[in-house]
Amino acid sequence: MFKKILSLCLAILMVAGLCVGLSSCNSSKDSFKIGVILLHDESSTYDKNFINGINDAQKALGLKDSQVIIKKGIPEGNECYEAAAELVAEGCKIVFADSFGHEDYMIKAAKEFKDVQFCHATGTKAHTEGLDNYHNAFASIYEGRYLAGIAAGLKLKAMMEADSTIVPKIGYVGAFTYAEVISGYTSFYLGVKEIVPNVTMDVQFTGSWYDENEERNAALALINGGCVLISQHADSMGAPSVCEDKNVPNVSYNGSTLSSCPNTFIVSSRIDWAPYFEYICNQVINGKKIDTDWTGTIETASVRLTDVNDKAAAANTQATIDQYKAELIAGTRHVFDTNNFTVDGQKLTSYKADVDTDANYEGDTEVIKDGYFHESEYRSAPYFDLAIDGITRINVAF
Repeated sequence: MFKKILSLCLAILMVAGLCVGLSSCNSSKDSFKIGVILLHDESSTYDKNFINGINDAQKALGLKDSQVIIKKGIPEGNECYEAAAELVAEGCKIVFADSFGHEDYMIKAAKEFKDVQFCHATGTKAHTEGLDNYHNAFASIYEGRYLAGIAAGLKLKAMMEADSTIVPKIGYVGAFTYAEVISGYTSFYLGVKEIVPNVTMDVQFTGSWYDENEERNAALALINGGCVLISQHADSMGAPSVCEDKNVPNVSYNGSTLSSCPNTFIVSSRIDWAPYFEYICNQVINGKKIDTDWTGTIETASVRLTDVNDKAAAANTQATIDQYKAELIAGTRHVFDTNNFTVDGQKLTSYKADVDTDANYEGDTEVIKDGYFHESEYRSAPYFDLAIDGITRINVAF
């Protein structure tokens, strides 16, 4: 009998120890806290999108304001580690950071505070670090950008039909020459190309995620260079405001610019982070593990488009978007179908992407199978970095 009682006690202790390791048993909903680290604040469309996501998740989960702690304006340096440590001291069971450059400092914190879960958007190292409490997340936003490109292509086609002198040349304001940006502008271009096969696109980089003046200058340079429609992967109102001033159609990112650009805003794509915030909170509260790499999709409502602005968009834009969206969900259409693009005039049948982000940035994973490039499947953050034909990088200094 004594041995049976002892065995039962040991089993209980083992379960209790496991729960502590998962930061779960003491994470009842009432005592649970999540901390969020943002690179900027509401003035950045990128960061505002995360704020909206955590606010929506808070409402859905029934969390009090005291259970959600947001730190804004945290640079991509040791300040991120310090902010994470402060959030841990305030009792947060999860600490989330939103910017690519936060990653190394989040990993540093995860190694120190092993009973807290650290989650990071746009990062690339969770699957190689091997930490039980460090996780990456992203979404298949390339599909959203492709659909936005369909809307842009319809507008461009309508413009060309109305004025035969218009040359099908579009522009894109990018932040850096990172795979995330390349994947985004390429998917947008391929959406436009689906409607206007002879379209070309110039990309102007700013070297910053958020610099309103540089983004304005980049958009202006593209327009002066003959681009008749502009999109962007940048976080301010710089590019959209120039487009409104110049009456150039615009596809924005991370939210509608309709109120400021009623005559030129067509549509916008964004990642809805609410499903991820709900997921990680529920996992910790219920004592379950968080995926090392989580990729949201259109089906999980993690990729969204705003309402189409009928004043600026071409006729039947929403119906056409819905058609292409259904095909993406059904798997009958793939954004990076290798039949739809070439590199140096050649169709690709094989490509090794740098999924593991080694120091030399060498390809390590075959990503072309079944006739298309498999984006965000081997890790959540994008790794499409091909320079396809039809797209010209105006500057490559960043």
